[in-house]
Amino acid sequence: MTIINFGSINIDHVYHVDHFVQPGETIASTNYQQLLGGKGANQSIALAAAGADVRHAGRINENDSTIKQTLIKSGIDCRFLRCTDVPTGHAIIQVTPSGENAIVLFGGANLSFSADDINDVIEQTQAGDWVLMQNETNEIGVVIEQAKQRGLKVAFNPAPMTESVKQLPLHQVDLLIVNETEAAAICGVDELADITRYFQQHWPAQKVIITLGKQGVRMLQDGTIIDVPAFMVDAVDTTAAGDTFIGFFLAHYTAEAAINAQTQVDDVLQLACAASALAVTKPGAAQSIPTLTEVQQFLAEHAK
Repeated sequence: MTIINFGSINIDHVYHVDHFVQPGETIASTNYQQLLGGKGANQSIALAAAGADVRHAGRINENDSTIKQTLIKSGIDCRFLRCTDVPTGHAIIQVTPSGENAIVLFGGANLSFSADDINDVIEQTQAGDWVLMQNETNEIGVVIEQAKQRGLKVAFNPAPMTESVKQLPLHQVDLLIVNETEAAAICGVDELADITRYFQQHWPAQKVIITLGKQGVRMLQDGTIIDVPAFMVDAVDTTAAGDTFIGFFLAHYTAEAAINAQTQVDDVLQLACAASALAVTKPGAAQSIPTLTEVQQFLAEHAK
């Protein structure tokens, strides 16, 4: 079973600041880094770190070919990664001393997929494979529809959340992974209890994960509610926390033995929460994603 990630790839420009810049304000950065990022790349790296067979379908500028080598070294199959004359996507990231971040995103090559590109990838899959997407690439609806026609499972992380998400064929998504803000935007209600009821009433056949930051995570599956608390750590940089969670969760959830047993789903959620907790203790995005061994050691020391 393979996970094909139609995912964004960005060059992250990371500035460490005392506080987020305000309108009309100019502030000095205490540190600067240029790093590999993008929700898609981060999630592929996390998937590979967790042991998944992951293929990344992405787009980068022809002058940034070293990115491909970095992904390959991370254990990612890059047969579907293409170079283009469009600039590679990039992000301007502010990080405060508490580890919070604010991001300005430029899509670039991430928005250069065509329907034919997608079809070429989907035709090389097998029934039972999974497709993963975020909201940083184009033609998402085409990917969902072609994947379902092929008999694939679809996981979708609609981040960053936009109004266009509501126009997608979300009823064909098998696993939706959202934070509380994204969930509220989809449901039209703000309280977690109301969000939960909305998904249970309107998405009864689908599985939904709502990440809750320091409060942990809630999963809705087959009429049940599974809550798993977060691990308390000293956060340095939260940039790739959600991406790390998604990669580790999906890598283990898609293993056949974990799909229908609730106790095992609890374990997978806890594993993903541990991976996310470790990620926020290190600076950077992709660079902060832990190995499976590190996560297992952390769990052994902090088992709940």
